[in-house]
Amino acid sequence: MARELRTDGTTIDLEAGVTPTTLGWVLDPGDVTVVLEELATVFYRHGWNSWSPTGWAPLDESPVRIWGDDDRRLTADDAANDRPDRHEGNGVGAVELGDGRILLLGALGLGTPRVGSDGSSLWGTVETTDGGGWFLGTGPEDAVFARYAELLRERLGTPTAEPVDTMWCSWYSFFEDIDAERMTGAVDGLGDLPFDVVQMDDGWEEIVGDWDPNAGFPDGLAPIARRIADRGSRPGLWLAPFICLPGSRVVAEHPDWLVQDPTGGPMVAGHNWDSHYFALDTTLPAVQEHLERVIRDVVGWGFRYLKLDFMYAGGLPGVRHQDLPRERVYRDAVELIRRAAGPDVYLLGCGVPMIPSVGVFDGVRVGPDTASDWTRPGTVEDPSHEGGLNAVTASLARWWMRDLYQVDPDVAYFRTVHTTLTPEQRQHTVDIAAVCAFRSTSDPDEWLVADERAGLADFLRAQPTVLRTGRDQFTVDGREVDFRPVVREVRVGRERLTES
Repeated sequence: MARELRTDGTTIDLEAGVTPTTLGWVLDPGDVTVVLEELATVFYRHGWNSWSPTGWAPLDESPVRIWGDDDRRLTADDAANDRPDRHEGNGVGAVELGDGRILLLGALGLGTPRVGSDGSSLWGTVETTDGGGWFLGTGPEDAVFARYAELLRERLGTPTAEPVDTMWCSWYSFFEDIDAERMTGAVDGLGDLPFDVVQMDDGWEEIVGDWDPNAGFPDGLAPIARRIADRGSRPGLWLAPFICLPGSRVVAEHPDWLVQDPTGGPMVAGHNWDSHYFALDTTLPAVQEHLERVIRDVVGWGFRYLKLDFMYAGGLPGVRHQDLPRERVYRDAVELIRRAAGPDVYLLGCGVPMIPSVGVFDGVRVGPDTASDWTRPGTVEDPSHEGGLNAVTASLARWWMRDLYQVDPDVAYFRTVHTTLTPEQRQHTVDIAAVCAFRSTSDPDEWLVADERAGLADFLRAQPTVLRTGRDQFTVDGREVDFRPVVREVRVGRERLTES
């Protein structure tokens, strides 16, 4: 039965299992309900993984979630716990109180915690008590979120690799159309631009699940890594070690390595590459050995920055060799990867469960993929949908997580070819990168004209001073950066969804 606390926004009756702390209270593990004396009207919903819908929304509007696409929901949120009829998310949630303060309820460990509100209460539930209880905090928004992050760091740890300053990646220019010649040309084309990391994305492997270089890289990947290192950058590589496509060798040769569906057969873990894909059972010793070998191989090729994608698949519910809480399974597998890579290799998580990744990842993608378009059909119904608008607004909503790991808002655009972004929209991608202190681009040199190349160089060499002046407002070196019109664009769309 849930422990019930009562608040008028100022005091809380301290019951058994409740310990006072700075800006709030630490609650023991288990379900909890906080009854509000004053009706709340706005709720902060936090999604499960990198792409999951996240943000503040009025409680009388449609919940922030993925609407009308079950396949996408499996990939980009916690589909097992999704509820279309209420405002609820994963890990942490908050409501605004009448005097401008917030009341936050955040999990301090694992256990697949959920937090929701109906305006009259703020509740938290867990699948298992495999965690550190809850933080219930009240006060100014920035201070309460910062205190929550501090408590998470104390329990789950901090990053170990050297932070990333600037990065170039191949994805938003070449996508999967890469080979040794194209990558060599792209690296050489960067000239003397100060990229801390140069990362090769998807397209180098034989097939997702079989992590050997394909025929486009006849000499392997080590020469590419050396070329990147020779220009003074950290070599980076994309892979998705927890998943495998149906046509991969690992599926054909080791069907027993796959997480099983309770109804029989391998469990479908998500959809991409015009296919479904499966998840590896990381509780199996043979799979653990496989993961260690893959990571040691790519590090041995010379890569010092690994973008690990679709990682949520390691924490989906399913039948495994060992029956353990699913976020514990995920965390154990990522810790195995960390040990195999070593503490100095930078791990960037994409599609990762956000709270269970604290302390093992150095950086995390905090929103959906951006795109060379600002919006696409389905942007409102699916806030995890790729596009500049969704990427910027999700990154704003998770800006507070910069105290846990580096927050990656995805790339900034400077080019005016192969994009429909307006100058104002391109500036939004540049500004969110500066605000998040993670500056990256995919623009190849040959796509840039002189003033665009100069703008990129200034962006990379700058060390801006950023101050937050409001929930969606900042100054960057004294220049006002106001994202409120961007957030309003999303809210207007959600209001239309509510009306329909």
